[in-house]
Amino acid sequence: MTITHHPPEDLLADFAIGSLEEAEHLVVGVHVAGCARCSRFVKAIEQLAGAAIEDALPEPMPPDAFDRVMARIHEGQAAKRVSVATPAEKDATAVADLPEPLRRYALGKRRRVAPGVSVQPIELSAMGKARAFLLESGPGTRMLEHTHTGVELTCVLRGSFSHEGGRYGPGDFDYGDDDVDHRPIVGDEGPCLCLVAMTGDLKMHGFLGRLISPFVRL
Repeated sequence: MTITHHPPEDLLADFAIGSLEEAEHLVVGVHVAGCARCSRFVKAIEQLAGAAIEDALPEPMPPDAFDRVMARIHEGQAAKRVSVATPAEKDATAVADLPEPLRRYALGKRRRVAPGVSVQPIELSAMGKARAFLLESGPGTRMLEHTHTGVELTCVLRGSFSHEGGRYGPGDFDYGDDDVDHRPIVGDEGPCLCLVAMTGDLKMHGFLGRLISPFVRL
């Protein structure tokens, strides 16, 4: 697998220090897990952050600090146990074909949003502005030209799509916001499955785009 499109370095740095929302962390994490280049960058940031912590002056802590930290850890583990689904509950998506970080999450019901296009929500354990979902499009599908009212992070799992930024295949990462105006076209080799984190909505152009925008919700 040859990966040619990567997250911006500031996004990788935010991932390394844990400042991304859960949905965004998941998408970037799936890319990093399969990309040696970005994995090395993240490890370098983590080492720098660790060195900075070691050089920092210690702060006094309250007597119950350890108990409070352990309580939060147990709460997080309980939330993850609730969110994990059995293979039978993961709809038609083959669990074995999904990247390991994604297998920890339960998937919602798949729904069709346009001809040849379906979405399947990912059930996150935390509240946040960003939502995560699997987006599957049939071979040759042509999306309407659009931009975004928020941020869209995409990692290709299977298949490919192309737009003005180039061709995106398995492992490639695409970043979209309100400055990006594109019209993705799915490759003819087979269906394209993408992991997406999104804030805001799609903003479609043209008469047809404005007409159907109220009915397309990702």
